[in-house]
Amino acid sequence: MAQQHIDHEQGSVKRELKTRHLSMIALGGSIGTGLFVASGSAISTAGPGGALIAYIGIGLMVYFLMTSLGEMATYIPVSGSFATYAGRFVDPALGFAMGWNYWFNWAITLAVDVSTTAIVMHFWLPHIPGWIFSMFFLAVIFIINALSVRSFGETEYWLSIIKVVTVIVFLIVGFLTIFGIMGGKGPAIGLHNFTISKAPFVGGIPAILSVFVVAGFSFQGTELIGITAGESATPETSIPKAIKQVFWRILLFYILAIFVIAAILPYTSKDLLGSGASDVAISPFTLVFRRVGLASAASVINAVILTSVISAANSGMYASTRMLWAMSKQNIAPKIFGRVNGRGVPVAALLMTTVVGLFTFLTGIWGQRIYLFLVSASGLTGFIAWLGIAISHYRFRKAFIAQGHQLSELKYHAKLFPFGPILAMVLGILVIIGQDLHAVKTFDWQALGVSYMSVPLFIILFTYYKIRYKTHMIPLDEVDLTKIHHD
Repeated sequence: MAQQHIDHEQGSVKRELKTRHLSMIALGGSIGTGLFVASGSAISTAGPGGALIAYIGIGLMVYFLMTSLGEMATYIPVSGSFATYAGRFVDPALGFAMGWNYWFNWAITLAVDVSTTAIVMHFWLPHIPGWIFSMFFLAVIFIINALSVRSFGETEYWLSIIKVVTVIVFLIVGFLTIFGIMGGKGPAIGLHNFTISKAPFVGGIPAILSVFVVAGFSFQGTELIGITAGESATPETSIPKAIKQVFWRILLFYILAIFVIAAILPYTSKDLLGSGASDVAISPFTLVFRRVGLASAASVINAVILTSVISAANSGMYASTRMLWAMSKQNIAPKIFGRVNGRGVPVAALLMTTVVGLFTFLTGIWGQRIYLFLVSASGLTGFIAWLGIAISHYRFRKAFIAQGHQLSELKYHAKLFPFGPILAMVLGILVIIGQDLHAVKTFDWQALGVSYMSVPLFIILFTYYKIRYKTHMIPLDEVDLTKIHHD
């Protein structure tokens, strides 16, 4: 049994996350408003068949990314995760750019989620100013993360269970409706909606590609499992187990949920166009529950969406805090962020992340343009992190063999190497390019700037570090493969 915390290094985080925490963190990280609300717009854009293909494609990509991350995280379990791996296995400049890029992404996402809580609460309490709710939830999330890593893990566990139970009930109700056992009189719906008008495929490949982007955003957060590796009590067993469970659950939840929504609601339905938390009344989940006579469906789903948004903000606070702490340990962020308190919480990193989240949230009230700028600036950063994971794993495995190691030394093997990381790279680049095909076609510079802003920001970070420290791609035989022991 691993000790509860690391003694050999002053200022270390505590290894207090159990397997059940890790499974739920990765699962909860990816079940959010993307599934509860935006899945409807995916069906109306590409039709039922197109939406299913896009989600299965991204699901496969995420699976390969998770196994790649799992192989590296069981071998070297660190909180800096893929930023550390990119710096070790590819180029220190890549690690620097990925770390800051990821921190920025989650700090902004924290602010977006906190702003969303106000929209969700507005459903029940329309007369209270939204900022009061946002400030309240930001304070709650700060306290959860300031207490200990265990309080974060436990909160995430229970919030995720609420989401998972909702999806399971939805699937049961949905299938009973499709077969005509529930949901009013008349013949069973069956798969009629898969064949109406232009269904199952609407809009061809461009439509499917645009849904790839929506699906990609829905799955963002699954890579959190890599960050939690540094605080897992038993990374060698917990991470592979969590990855295995998460893959099947995500595939089942997303693919089956989209199938059910597409079967019950025709893709031509105006109600599928909602994409944000304010559209709770027309969330596909609300519509399906209402169809079977659950009068308070909107209220129930709104409560679930609230737990989703709080869970996403909680994960964002945790991920960005740990990334900042890990970067400080590698001397690519100020030293102060490397300090932790007696409970193993990096307080300075937590405060810095909260300040950025708070600043972004306040710009949402006073400077709408700055807010939209920040949100779009963080838009593609998650996909850039995914690309970095695939590249790092490809280099890790090559270096591992080049230095005379045997694959049998690895506790966990990523499946189908090198096909997995290469497929993830290709799909990752496709999703980044497909972000705004219309702007690319029409050379709309303003739209291009907004949609693709994360890319030049990443390149600036990478180039700055490369020029300043004259780094180069590390030759395979010089890649540092020393293990980090946590016992």
